Amino acid sequence: MKRTFRMILDFEKPVVDLQKKIDDMEEYARETGVDLGDDINRLKKKAETLRNEVYSKLSSWQRVQLARHPDRPFTLDYIEHMTEDFVELHGDRYYADDPAMIGGPARLGKYKVMIIGQQKGRDVKQNLHRNFGMSNPEGYRKALRLMKTAAKFKMPVLTFIDTPGAYPGIGAEERGQAEAIAKNLREMARLPVPIIVTIIGEGASGGALGIGVGDTILMLENCWYSVISPEGCAAILWNDNAKAPVAAEAMKVTAPDLLELGVIDKIVPEPSGGAHWDHDAAAEILKSHLTEELDRLTKIPVKKLLEERIKKYERMGEWKE
Repeated sequence: MKRTFRMILDFEKPVVDLQKKIDDMEEYARETGVDLGDDINRLKKKAETLRNEVYSKLSSWQRVQLARHPDRPFTLDYIEHMTEDFVELHGDRYYADDPAMIGGPARLGKYKVMIIGQQKGRDVKQNLHRNFGMSNPEGYRKALRLMKTAAKFKMPVLTFIDTPGAYPGIGAEERGQAEAIAKNLREMARLPVPIIVTIIGEGASGGALGIGVGDTILMLENCWYSVISPEGCAAILWNDNAKAPVAAEAMKVTAPDLLELGVIDKIVPEPSGGAHWDHDAAAEILKSHLTEELDRLTKIPVKKLLEERIKKYERMGEWKE
């Protein structure tokens, strides 16, 4: 399968160059009928080895870059590859619809679920429409409306986090951005159905937390999750965005760091080279983890489910002096 990328990160260039060579050889073999099978297989093995070598030694900053890769699968991509019968619902019933936050009922295997997630675009036009994945208050209110609908029909809720933060514009603040996020935190804490949160890209600040309270927090391995972006942290501490790689390392924003700290519950592995190399495989892996969690959580009585949910977040606030 020939791959095209909108962006090639510096550390990915050797891998992409080798893959392009493989693609060109396969195309030449198809067009001419020349048997290049042995050479192509040799290069494929070399490419697999190189991918594993490069992507197994990523720094925190490189994972941040991968989390923002425009070719990574977004919420709608996962919905397309993992579910059936998805119906997108619109509007918060107060002000407007928010294309940066999408959601609706779907079927994931044997389960009927409510899926809610932030959605980015892959080009300028799409990103303007999706507001770069930054939700307005109406997005969080729409999300809450769908969660309450899920509770009414006893459907588990799956949320997908991928945002640089809630939209900080004047209009958003005037329409109650902080109140909308705070209300979601309260209501998700006591929603009487299982909630599985998955960080599929970048998760920043209250924009992520607005759909981020759940019974299980999954995180794809090449993502980041923090109260502020590395660039924002660097600007505050050193007045220099260029120190973002240093900040990313110190902030412990990656999946292994957050698993050790108890902020997330499980790391979901990505296909060789990252999710942007193979959307199908990434979705299949995530689906298996979601199904496993649904099998477990749907067996827990509601009262115990809510008690454990609260205890989960209480444990995050523990510390020793």
